[in-house]
Amino acid sequence: MKKIRVGFGYDVHQLQAGYDFWLGGIKLAHEKGAVGHSDADVLIHVICDALLGAANMRDIGYHFSDKDPKYKGIDSKILLRDVMKLIREKGYEVGNIDSTICLQIPKVNPHIPEMKKCLAEVMGIDEEDISIKATTTEQLGFVGREEGVSAYCAVLIEKA
Repeated sequence: MKKIRVGFGYDVHQLQAGYDFWLGGIKLAHEKGAVGHSDADVLIHVICDALLGAANMRDIGYHFSDKDPKYKGIDSKILLRDVMKLIREKGYEVGNIDSTICLQIPKVNPHIPEMKKCLAEVMGIDEEDISIKATTTEQLGFVGREEGVSAYCAVLIEKA
């Protein structure tokens, strides 16, 4: 019997003027960007959390503390690459990733193919194994007021 595990991730970042907006490993043109200790890429962060959770390895903050100055401003693609090394050291490979980004503006759908390509390269998996969806919150809550961005992710990993 093949050993499979599932993991789930959720993350939120505030949006403010004067910050770059990184999402899914690519930089989006927008007047606001996500605020965080790293580059604040909410999609990569939820993928990391879901993968670590599936492998029973805690969360992104445990491995890459926001109290550690070496992670200040770090490219989240580096963190994702490191997470992939960690789960592979335990013998796991990604089965699939299913994620949802909650953002009022800018529109995410035109950028999904580029995000999938970027993430697949970083993780060493097929683009076909990555699902990225986007939704607004119909102008409700902090996302609807354009104060923040959130994302959810579920992953399946299996023993290689």
